[in-house]
Amino acid sequence: MSVVDPSASAAPDVMRHRPRLLGLGYRMLGDLHEAEDVVQEAYLRWFQAERDDVLTPEAWLLTVVSRLSVDRLRKARTARASYIGPWLPEPVATGEPADRGVERASDLSMALLMMLERLAPEERAAFLLRDVFDTGYGEIARIVQRSEAAVRQMVHRARERVRGGPARFAAPAEARAELLNRFMAALAADDAQAVLALLAPEVSLISDGGGKAWAARRIIVGAAKVARVMLKLEAKGAGIVTTRMVRLNGEPALAAFVYDALYHTTAIETDGERITAFYRVLNPDKLPSLTEPVAIE
Repeated sequence: MSVVDPSASAAPDVMRHRPRLLGLGYRMLGDLHEAEDVVQEAYLRWFQAERDDVLTPEAWLLTVVSRLSVDRLRKARTARASYIGPWLPEPVATGEPADRGVERASDLSMALLMMLERLAPEERAAFLLRDVFDTGYGEIARIVQRSEAAVRQMVHRARERVRGGPARFAAPAEARAELLNRFMAALAADDAQAVLALLAPEVSLISDGGGKAWAARRIIVGAAKVARVMLKLEAKGAGIVTTRMVRLNGEPALAAFVYDALYHTTAIETDGERITAFYRVLNPDKLPSLTEPVAIE
């Protein structure tokens, strides 16, 4: 996607803010393509606006991206209500954890993005601006057009709703990678007991095919059921599907290929010892961006 060329404008170098803006748009929408559209629109407005009284270009752009994302999220929720099967965010490629840290990486995780789905659009914006982008309450109040007191309450409620779900454990990247390696080895060996030993009793398997790829249309819950499905799929893909360790959404994950074509991605949630959830994206519309990684913050 092309972005308006700033060279024709006397504006400051605002393009350096793009990864941060894209990061906000993606966390708001869970869709990289939609986030890119929002950021593109924000830059179009920037280069067309009167900016004599703009003191902080980044704050101006964050405001526009936030408001556009809130509007898009309202519309997206209507569309997601008729989505075929479970909906998952679009996976994104990210760099090594050394330049982000475990906690920083976790704010891009599938687990957090799914918890953010509990929030109303304005709550989601306020929560992300405060807890991920460290924006002041006064600035957030201006962005969402509420009083500062109302914003403080909104962020507090959002934190309770996000943290009120299953406890999240930010396991080190090395521990996640080791767990995934053990899981892949157990599947390859067709060792049902070894697979079960790596799964929490109430583990869930959430598969997003969007009606465009074969996927379970309901969430599968329970170690025995999930293990049975995973082993069956492994056997079915033997000699055809190859799986590699990759880094998606700030964490180690799996990418499955049929020959050289990306077939699906699988992210996990863990309590540090066992896998508590699988997030598998098979919808082909959500996979192309992984072949051309986009920098987000």
